[in-house]
Amino acid sequence: MNVLPIILGMAAVTYAPRLAGLWLRVEVPPFWQRFLRFVPIAAFSALVVPALPGERGEAGVRLFAALLAAVATWRFRKLWLGILVGMAAYWLLR
Repeated sequence: MNVLPIILGMAAVTYAPRLAGLWLRVEVPPFWQRFLRFVPIAAFSALVVPALPGERGEAGVRLFAALLAAVATWRFRKLWLGILVGMAAYWLLR
């Protein structure tokens, strides 16, 4: 089975609404602007949380690093800083 049509189809489904929004130049209501501000952090959390228990019994280290990352993200409101703090904490605590 050739995966290229599947990849192209997924790309079309992903980018068609974005391009339509740019072409239509519709003003996004304030409710949706507030709602969409939380999408990146929610998507990132959905990717990270299932991996917290770990594979080699390092759940405590991972949870503590995640806690430090969450505090940094909450305090400074920068997702990149939370990722940096979490990765550094995990690396140092291992």
